[in-house]
Amino acid sequence: MKDAVVIKSFPNGITLLLKEDATFDEILQEVAFKFTEAKNFFGSANMALSIEGKSLTDSEELQIVEVIRQSSNLNIICLVEHDEEKDQNYIKALQEVDKDNKPESNSDGQFFKGNLKNKEVLESESSIVILGDVHPGSSVISGSSIIVLGSLYGSAYAGENGRPGAYVVALEMTPEKIKIGDFKYKDSITKHKLGLRPKIQPKVAYVKNGRVVFDLLTKELLDSI
Repeated sequence: MKDAVVIKSFPNGITLLLKEDATFDEILQEVAFKFTEAKNFFGSANMALSIEGKSLTDSEELQIVEVIRQSSNLNIICLVEHDEEKDQNYIKALQEVDKDNKPESNSDGQFFKGNLKNKEVLESESSIVILGDVHPGSSVISGSSIIVLGSLYGSAYAGENGRPGAYVVALEMTPEKIKIGDFKYKDSITKHKLGLRPKIQPKVAYVKNGRVVFDLLTKELLDSI
């Protein structure tokens, strides 16, 4: 089991280098051991996670994330791939999650882990951060802003309590409907192909000049909303 997992850091995240011939059980055991030992070192930060060296299924990756959460105080916000441009997009979104949940924002911000599927509804009076995808037919309703660390294919309703400056952020933005305050947007495309993944470019939807507009996600843009 020795050196089945090597932990490295990068800005706003950590990378797990997995030994290719290690069994998955060995990897889980070593992840649990190493993160328990380093619990005080890592603290309780929000971080992105990258896994390299061994091909894993989505289920196995989620098991590793869960072991890290159980063995430390880290909050794993998202999994990133070994792609510099894509990693930077995830990191930008991660930084905005931190910004949106600071005490001065006066928001208790709720986190939801998992995918919302057809006819499922997630609702909160405060901001919502979703660690997963919002599938067609499902809805997210927030009294404040909505951040989807995944794909938004369904409907999002932000600013339901009348909060000014509410917005919707998603790593992949192809919504059926978006409503921000009193302003609505409806997608003219009725069929979504979940299997096709275009280049990921995090976007933000917000109200400008009396209508909902979409822009690429940048810190400067969110500061101006």
